[in-house]
Amino acid sequence: MSKAKGATPSDISIDLGKVRELRDKMREKSKSKFKPPKGAVIVEELPTDKVHKRIHEQGRQLLLQIENKSPPEIYIPQRSGDNIIYDEENDLLLLGEGKSSRALLSLSTSQDVARSMRVLELVHTLVEKDIHATKREIFYNDVNLFKDQINSDKIIDDIPPLLNTTRDSTHIVASAKGMAIGRLIIRDSGDTIDLTKLGSGGWSITPFLDKIEIRESDAEFILVVEKDAALIRLSEAKWWNKYPCIILTGKGSADIATRSFLRKLVKNLKIPAFALMDSDPYGSYIYSVYLRGSKRLSYESPFLATPELKLLGVLSRDLDSYQIPRECWLKMTDKDIKRAKEMLKEPFVQRNKEWADDLKLMIELKRKAEIQALSSHGFEFLTETYLPQKLSTGDWI
Repeated sequence: MSKAKGATPSDISIDLGKVRELRDKMREKSKSKFKPPKGAVIVEELPTDKVHKRIHEQGRQLLLQIENKSPPEIYIPQRSGDNIIYDEENDLLLLGEGKSSRALLSLSTSQDVARSMRVLELVHTLVEKDIHATKREIFYNDVNLFKDQINSDKIIDDIPPLLNTTRDSTHIVASAKGMAIGRLIIRDSGDTIDLTKLGSGGWSITPFLDKIEIRESDAEFILVVEKDAALIRLSEAKWWNKYPCIILTGKGSADIATRSFLRKLVKNLKIPAFALMDSDPYGSYIYSVYLRGSKRLSYESPFLATPELKLLGVLSRDLDSYQIPRECWLKMTDKDIKRAKEMLKEPFVQRNKEWADDLKLMIELKRKAEIQALSSHGFEFLTETYLPQKLSTGDWI
């Protein structure tokens, strides 16, 4: 079987010159202080005593309205698309200043006010006891009021911007599904963990990232892979021994803990990060969430997004460059094409000509492919040819 660009696994060795150039540029840029655009709401990480105080302030405001015989209401920051600001300078999606009123005496919003105050009460309990709870546990604390977890989840997302803080600071966590492995030593709740000595499984990324301390790493870069199948391949090869790196996966859509841990690693270690996604619109979308943040949690973008993340592959153009057999391509559905066109409308995609061109090529040829399509050249093609060649040539977006 033919190999890409005449390369064979035995004659490729990774040259990290391009990666180090990127690292140096990153470190120079990181010296500049983050300046949000006018009209953007930036929340802050807070200690428990300050969260406690802000909850009391919210309750006091509502009580004063009642005592003054004013219509009691609370003002919730709007998280809809028309209140999202794209910050071009910092390459982030941020929350705007728009707010919506929820009145206690209105038939349409009284239930939301009651639910909001109940979640605030539960957060108050968590921060007082310095413990954490999952979103599911919040729902089960008052099933009769919330009716469905969709309702409690919605309020849980409203509370951090209401208190002008992060989700972590409220002590409500989402179930984590991500994994990490490679050249990293951390301290987790007092236990020292070496991520090179965890067999083939890796470390399950904890949602309690406030308990994690990064102790040591000699990694030269971070590799984020979309699916755990790619992590398994890299883990079995102990790829980080030959190519010093840390490997993460969110096992599909990026969960909050994995995104936050990636942000923490890049911020602390100041090394480049690369994404390996499926060559399809959803791979591009997952990459964009790691990169710019999500609209739903735009108020936390500075804590969750990693604008330094580069898209290494699998690019649409790679299917030709690496001679992926046509029988390994997948035909794009109408839904795929619609999603790709929606991605092309995003300002952060339009600013990146290479990314836009790759999406246009995908739409034009109506083809997509999974990372696993690379194994058509052999099971070790990903680890011994594709990744080393992409990194050594600087072939990323």
